[in-house]
Amino acid sequence: MKVFVTVGRGLLVDDGYRALTVRAVAERAGVSPETVYKAFGGKSGLLEAVWDVTLAGDDEPVPMAGRPVLQEVWSTRDPHGKLALYAAFVRGVNERLADLFALLVRAGPDVEPVLAASEAERLTGVTAFVAHLAEEGVLPPGADTARLADACWALTGPQLFSQLTTGRGWHADAYEEWLTGVLTATLPAPRHA
Repeated sequence: MKVFVTVGRGLLVDDGYRALTVRAVAERAGVSPETVYKAFGGKSGLLEAVWDVTLAGDDEPVPMAGRPVLQEVWSTRDPHGKLALYAAFVRGVNERLADLFALLVRAGPDVEPVLAASEAERLTGVTAFVAHLAEEGVLPPGADTARLADACWALTGPQLFSQLTTGRGWHADAYEEWLTGVLTATLPAPRHA
């Protein structure tokens, strides 16, 4: 599977979405198209695999929430440290995904299901993070977690990362520092009497 995803990503990056075909992947991988169809079910399944492997950074069957980087976020007790680790996690994901995201946005309606599913999954992940913060007492009692999750979702997407790093020339370190500050301001700690 890894070779098919690598070949598929190469086709996407080098030649665009239209070049990503089962036949082209099979030819470059030296297998029959049927082998690729069996592995992915077609172009959309292959595209989803390319997205998922790019998102995770590997092809290990471990959900994002179970990965060591997020386990460290969950286990860190210091609220600022927790937000800084989360910002570092987001930076890493966006460094891997931003170019692919931009390419797929330009690809047209065929890829909309993959992008929509990705954004829904990202919202689920951000919502879980905000719920975790509430459970850990990082947020004030009665905080509107749904609204805070929406705000974090908007702040952590690949679009904003690309706008700041590619569009405005920020280094990824500056983005990470900025995101930590914005998350700290957006997700205020409870006031102690």
